[in-house]
Amino acid sequence: MGRGRVQLKRIENKINRQVTFSKRRTGLLKKAHEISVLCDAQVALIVFSNKGKLFEYATDSCMENILERYERYSYAERQLVEPDLESQGNWTFEHARLKVKVELLQRNLRHYLGEDLDSLSIKEIQSLEQQLDNSLKQIRSRKNQLMHESISELQRKEKAMQEQNNFLSKKIKEKEKNVAEAQEVHNWEQQQQQQNHGLNLVAQAPLPCLNMGGTQQNDQFLQVRRNQLDLTLEPSLYSCHLGCFGS
Repeated sequence: MGRGRVQLKRIENKINRQVTFSKRRTGLLKKAHEISVLCDAQVALIVFSNKGKLFEYATDSCMENILERYERYSYAERQLVEPDLESQGNWTFEHARLKVKVELLQRNLRHYLGEDLDSLSIKEIQSLEQQLDNSLKQIRSRKNQLMHESISELQRKEKAMQEQNNFLSKKIKEKEKNVAEAQEVHNWEQQQQQQNHGLNLVAQAPLPCLNMGGTQQNDQFLQVRRNQLDLTLEPSLYSCHLGCFGS
């Protein structure tokens, strides 16, 4: 036997109302999940209980994206379906006001360019002159400010370049000093090598020595010396022998 039609009205019994809410909430969330899976639809479900407790379901947990999309769609829909009749009624007045403002701006522009001045009174011309003077003062002030900023920037760059130049000059001097020291060391090493070479030559030269074995030249020298001695000794020998005989 089927169930009878449930009368759609507020359930007065608090317990029955809570039980019904819990059951139907579960079924609603299940149906939302099923339609999102079966139909590949983006679904966002928000439920607040009578106590203010929040229950929600969103496809792929992107509730913020779905709500943002809903806001854009609803705003565009309202603009197309429900136009603001009050603002539409004020368009004519707004158009007239903007038209007058544009004409006034165009006339002032012609006055600033020195055109269409015949319709101006002396006070209006003086006011226009004062405005132009104030504009020129502001323009000159801005120009001077830009020039000072440019000069300051150039001075800063000049100072930086000067510091860099001093740094490079210092590096060059240090390099030249290192090169000079290296050259001095090289010259000193060459002098030491030359001195050592000279000492080696002196050490290698043969020292004079007495040749005990004798050579042919030495033998000749000794023979000549012996002959000289013999010549000097012979007269004395002869005199010695004569003296002996005489006695």
